[in-house]
Amino acid sequence: MQDLRNRFLEGMSRAATFVAVATTDGEAGRFGVTISSLTSVSADGDAPSLLACIHHLSPAATAILKNRAFCANLLHEDQQALSDLFAGRAKADAPARFEQADWHAGPEGQPVLAGATANFECRLATALLWETHYIIVGKVTSVWLSDQPAALLYGQRAYRRAVQF
Repeated sequence: MQDLRNRFLEGMSRAATFVAVATTDGEAGRFGVTISSLTSVSADGDAPSLLACIHHLSPAATAILKNRAFCANLLHEDQQALSDLFAGRAKADAPARFEQADWHAGPEGQPVLAGATANFECRLATALLWETHYIIVGKVTSVWLSDQPAALLYGQRAYRRAVQF
């Protein structure tokens, strides 16, 4: 079983994904966490929707479930330090993390990161605990787009930048 896990981790490390910081604010407090598992579910229906996966022990996951809202901030390629900060690599406590960047509150009251390539403010639609992670689906209520669209990527266990061919 350990060999299967190791081969899975190696295989998934070969897939480059974009990096986002999921943030929330409300009754349960203000929290954020770096995630690499964020994807569109649908642009159709009564509102667009997206899906994020967050470890069940993350204080941000618990807060999102209680606050019933979050913002998925898609990081710009120059925001690697923020990715590290919200991933917990820099040992700052949750409130201090927010002091390292500029934020504004979206219409739903969620922390929207300045300089991100895109921000998606969401209302929590549903969540499912699958073994070690919450699968969180949000209905998008607001989107902000930067005029600098180059997203930070992560693949082969390192930060990457997209190149055009």
